[in-house]
Amino acid sequence: MPSLLIADDHPLFRAALRQAATEAVPDTVVAETDSLDGVLAALDADAGIDLVLLDLHMPGNHGLAGLAAVRAQHPEVAVVVVSANDDPRVVRRALDHGAAGYLPKSSGLEELRDAVRAVLACEQWLPASLRAAVSRTQSSSSDTDLASRLASLSPQQFRVLTYVAQGLLNKQIADRLDVQERTVKAHLSAIFERLGVRNRTQAGVILRELELSDPARQIAG
Repeated sequence: MPSLLIADDHPLFRAALRQAATEAVPDTVVAETDSLDGVLAALDADAGIDLVLLDLHMPGNHGLAGLAAVRAQHPEVAVVVVSANDDPRVVRRALDHGAAGYLPKSSGLEELRDAVRAVLACEQWLPASLRAAVSRTQSSSSDTDLASRLASLSPQQFRVLTYVAQGLLNKQIADRLDVQERTVKAHLSAIFERLGVRNRTQAGVILRELELSDPARQIAG
C-alpha cells in the first residue's frame, strides 16, 4: 500500500492533491503537512512514506533547499516538486537536485493523477506542456556540482549545515541534535571538506544559493 505526504500551506490545493492521489491509486495512504519542518518530522517518524509532493514555497522552504534537505536526509523517498513557477530553468534545476517530477500548480486533476501514478511506478514525470522546453534547457554546471557536493553529505551533516545556514552556534546545534559539541565540530570539518569551503559563512551561502523567489508573492506585490 503506497504512502504519500502532501506538503503545501494552501488547504484548497492540498485537498485537490489528496483527491487526485486517491483517484490515481485508490489504496494510497495520504498524510498532509504545511511546512518543511512538518515534512522532515513526518519522514523521521514514518519510514514507509514513498512519495512527497513538496511545495517550493511554504513555511521553512524558500526554493530548492527543502528538496535538497529531503533528498539528503531521506534519499529513498521520491519527491515531486509542486510550484506556481513553471520556468523551464527552475524545473531543470529541480531535476538536477533529485526531484522525481515537477508539477505546476496550474495542472488539472488528470495531470495530478498522472504524476502520482508515474512517480509511484518509479518513473520521472513532467507535464506535456513543459517537456520540450525542459529537454532543451541545459543543466547548469554549478547546479550539478552543487547537487553532487550536497549529496556527499550524510543526513546528520546536512542537518548541521541547515542549522549553520540559520546562524546557530555549535552549542545550539549540539542541543538541537542532542549530541556533544565536539561531534558538531567534527561534522563541520567534514562539511567544509566535502563542500570545498573554508568557514561557516561560506557553508551557509551554499544553501542560500538554492533559494528562489515566489511567483505568487511577486504577483501579489
